[in-house]
Amino acid sequence: MKVDPKGVVARPPTRRVVITGLGVISPVGTGHRSFWDGLLAARSGVRPISRFDASNYPTRFAADVPDFDPAAYLDRKDVRHMDRYTQLGVAAAQLAWDDAELRSPDPWRSGVSMGTGIGGMETLVDQLHVLESRGPGRVSPFFIPMMIGNMLAGQTAIRFGLMGPNASVTTACASSGHAVGDAMRTIQHGDADLMLAGGAEAVLLPIALAGFSSMRALSTNNDDLAHASRPFDAQRDGFVMGEGAGVLVLEALDHAQARGVPIYAELVGYGRSADAYHMVEPHPDGDGAVAAMRAALQDAHLAPEAIGYINAHGTSTPLGDAAETAAIKRVFAAHAYQLAVSSTKSVTGHLFGAAGAVEAIATALALHHQVLPPTANWEHADPACDLDYVPNVPRPAHVAAALSNAFGFGGHNASLAFGVWPPTP
Repeated sequence: MKVDPKGVVARPPTRRVVITGLGVISPVGTGHRSFWDGLLAARSGVRPISRFDASNYPTRFAADVPDFDPAAYLDRKDVRHMDRYTQLGVAAAQLAWDDAELRSPDPWRSGVSMGTGIGGMETLVDQLHVLESRGPGRVSPFFIPMMIGNMLAGQTAIRFGLMGPNASVTTACASSGHAVGDAMRTIQHGDADLMLAGGAEAVLLPIALAGFSSMRALSTNNDDLAHASRPFDAQRDGFVMGEGAGVLVLEALDHAQARGVPIYAELVGYGRSADAYHMVEPHPDGDGAVAAMRAALQDAHLAPEAIGYINAHGTSTPLGDAAETAAIKRVFAAHAYQLAVSSTKSVTGHLFGAAGAVEAIATALALHHQVLPPTANWEHADPACDLDYVPNVPRPAHVAAALSNAFGFGGHNASLAFGVWPPTP
């Protein structure tokens, strides 16, 4: 660090940040290879709800992770002391850790940045039942630490002994997008060399289903589950609730190169904004989304024409998809009709606070493999959604840079910019 004669500290040059590990637990596959295969096959993760009787609900399906066994990643004691969202997130972190071939990184130079939109709702509901049926003396002493939204970040740090920067983000469905972007900033500014970044969500519960149903936010296509999530399609009627987790290992470029590990992609830009418009509806002209995407491009020093692909937030809601399309057209002008846009929520459903990280992983894999995942179930053109949505089948492509969007209730917006690795000349 240099100090000039006037006492002003000169910040070192911004460090480049690369992605060296990926961990996913999703409705279409566990592990990034199975997840990627599921995206390319447009394999729907939407199933009838089996955890409780949903017969009296307007929506009777969701995108769950039916084969998740926390005991495969955690010892029995840890399983008992973690909410399902934490179990999913720590398991995804373990997958990312192993994928990045991490052994013993400097604990003081390694940190955690995690997001969740809701946190330990399953624990909250369970302990409310205990309180009502058995009295206050039977509420678990682990109730609070299991429920609170920062515990995924805390438990991840405990598991891997990471004593550097540690933070949790709660910005609804933008949470893990912000968590990944904040982790990038942490490395860029020299506060860490390595970060585990991502998020998790697990709220497939009667109370959550009832709440989203009351909002009329969910698809009610109970007769055709595989086609219930249909982003940008004229017949879309709402999103599909999902659960899962995604974690990325981010490293300073020099740190990754010193380890000699493969690199999936470079994280080159991050933009944030607020709609400041409505509790749950996006701004109809996409003002906040426009600001976030433009900020990500500016941060990455990329012209709009450099972007070849956008992994859209694309929830399959009538208002949201139209607003995001409008925002893309405002940011990219004529180039909006030259780039490709797809929504992987068409097969995963909406993973809420985990969506940003899981879709960041999809974007990194698209650049790594030079294949664009499709928007499944796109069949009917909507005049308000008139871009190239990579309908139904994957597409080989030559893409040097991409964006991934994550937007949340309350008007929270995050946009991440990625570059292919190695960079194109």
